[in-house]
Amino acid sequence: MIFKRTMVSWSVAGAMLAMSGSAAASGFALIEQSASGLGNAFAGGAAVAEDASTVFFNPAGMSRLSGKQVVFAVHDITPSAKFSGTGASGSNMGGDAGGSSFVPNAYFSMEIKPDWKVGLGVNAPFGLQTDYDPAWVGRYQAIKSKIQTININPAVAYQVNDALSIGAGLDYQHISGELSNFDSVLGTTVVKGTDNAWGYNLGALYNFNSSIRVGIAYRSAISYTLNGNVTSALPSANTPVSLDVKLPDTLSLSGFHQLDDKWDFMADATWTGWSSFKQIKVVNNSGAVISNTVENWKDTVRVSVGATHHFSEQWLARAGLAYDQSPVPAAYLTARLPDNNRTWLALGGQYKSSAASKIDFGYAHLFVKDFNINETNPSPALVGTYKNSVDILSAQYTYTF
Repeated sequence: MIFKRTMVSWSVAGAMLAMSGSAAASGFALIEQSASGLGNAFAGGAAVAEDASTVFFNPAGMSRLSGKQVVFAVHDITPSAKFSGTGASGSNMGGDAGGSSFVPNAYFSMEIKPDWKVGLGVNAPFGLQTDYDPAWVGRYQAIKSKIQTININPAVAYQVNDALSIGAGLDYQHISGELSNFDSVLGTTVVKGTDNAWGYNLGALYNFNSSIRVGIAYRSAISYTLNGNVTSALPSANTPVSLDVKLPDTLSLSGFHQLDDKWDFMADATWTGWSSFKQIKVVNNSGAVISNTVENWKDTVRVSVGATHHFSEQWLARAGLAYDQSPVPAAYLTARLPDNNRTWLALGGQYKSSAASKIDFGYAHLFVKDFNINETNPSPALVGTYKNSVDILSAQYTYTF
């Protein structure tokens, strides 16, 4: 029984990593919350306040919007994760564990009084999907990992004076995940789990003048208690389990400068508190600890710069560059979350079909630094090198009425 519980605990610990992974941004978070922001690599996210997607990036930015506005966006995120093992010539390396995932967002904002705006965002702030060949050399560590989230974010903004506006929002979030791996005794093991949790976001926007503004935004940590079940080919090993996890808070500082009627420049620095992710403690339904895995992740900073050129009243073009740190120390890299520092190169544009309607589009390629992995638990160890990259293609429709 102890041996069976140990096999189950390894599977559930892997589930925790899968339920916290990300397809594009380093670590857990999905920053892909608007196509208008993607073209600038999300530089100036807390200060641009161009459309209702500011509900996510900085709710105070709604003070810059007039009337009522709806935004619909979709992102095709295609990561590539290719493993090659040392001393395993001719073995099954798992193929490309990446694959396209479609991530939608929707936002709404409206004025209720001259100084008051309200809004609503529906988005997916966390997500992952990796899928290896079931017979690959690392099947003991991971086969499939999938996580989906839905976040509902009502928000309000208040214009304090001509220079300052503030905003706040609530986040109600649902998370669900599924993963699988192989064990020589249990066969293919599948873990599923779900939970709901609350968080909040705050922001402020300060206008130095009509062309320069600075925004600051905070998104709270969100604590989950994931409840799920482990199933395998050995029924006596199947058991309900739960584990607590705290996803990190973030703090963003952004600037926006309209140089003239043709050029805008923006920049952003975002801190993420990944150091709160110290361990994975798995318990059974009686509260007994069956696994406690050390993670020791580290805080990260993402920095970005961008520019927008206005060709005419109808057309504009965007470009952006970003550097995104990975929170995962080299000693704790896993096949479920093959993560490393990445550099973003982004391009985008906008077409205004009328005074009320506009279409945004963007593309980004993420250059991920190659890295080595030496995952020894469970055995046999997975030793080799990962070559990763990510492509993101986004489109968005905005209507103001």
